[in-house]
Amino acid sequence: MPRRTRIDIPGLLQHVIVRGVAGADIFLDDEDRLEFVQRLGALLTETETRCYAWTLLNNHAHMLLLPTVQPLARLMRRLLTGYAVVFNLRHNRSGHLFQNRYKSIVCDTDNYLLELIRYIHLNPVRAGMVDSLDDLSGYQWSGHQQLLGRGSFRMVCVEDVLALFGQRKKAAAARYLNFLEDGLAQGAKVKLSCGGRHVSRHYNASLADDVSYDDRILGGGEFVESILAAAELPPDSGLSLEELIQRVARYCGVSAEDLTYPCRQTSISRAKALICYWATRRYRIPGSRVADCLGYSTSAVSLAAKRGQEMVTKDEELQRMMV
Repeated sequence: MPRRTRIDIPGLLQHVIVRGVAGADIFLDDEDRLEFVQRLGALLTETETRCYAWTLLNNHAHMLLLPTVQPLARLMRRLLTGYAVVFNLRHNRSGHLFQNRYKSIVCDTDNYLLELIRYIHLNPVRAGMVDSLDDLSGYQWSGHQQLLGRGSFRMVCVEDVLALFGQRKKAAAARYLNFLEDGLAQGAKVKLSCGGRHVSRHYNASLADDVSYDDRILGGGEFVESILAAAELPPDSGLSLEELIQRVARYCGVSAEDLTYPCRQTSISRAKALICYWATRRYRIPGSRVADCLGYSTSAVSLAAKRGQEMVTKDEELQRMMV
């Protein structure tokens, strides 16, 4: 499948994950870790990017960042390229260090900020880098130390994070520790390393199954629709839903009128699936409007869109149809 467009707009909270190629370590010793952290710290200041959590493990790293002025890609390109050059020279190696491009998930701050901070800072414990929450306070390759007023790195927006737990710094830090302890006891049954329906609903029970979701976004409903609308214009924004229905009907050899009624005929179901996919995923037409036109429920539109995506992925003629 073609690579999906990255959502990169200043002002959006993003969970960033970088991994070593083929699972290889990207940090072999503390000198490597220091090189990475110093580069990151300098770039955070230079690009006016806010950091709410970070941690380094052996073969990957997590960062919770909010670019305020420049796109995140500028910071990440300089961080990863510069680090890889130094790493290869220092360890007498060549070739790619990181697995593909970095992964970034746009996050709904109101509903997921606290969970993301906890998830990222508990990673060293869950990965076995340290044995307990008490030991985590001595792990210097994480923003956790800074929130406790320790360590030498100053990258996390401490006041902003602790304000989520209270007005008085000491009491807020204690509540933050209790919050991490509760999370450790609960376990991480669903990892916050991706977006989409399953993870978003697990951490926000108020979301319905039939609202909008996107694998690049942690969140659902109006948040997803607003982000997609702001992030990318459809290739042919002048194509209305009615025109799309007419075009697909002609291609599938069915009547456009037949597509507006419930019908289990294979050709009708196929056409409806294609309409649901292109309308909601490419042209960003609300699923509720598509449902009204096709005689579907909004959840049926979501399921049909998945079928349509599978059809388009496997058929080159369909892929050329909307170019």
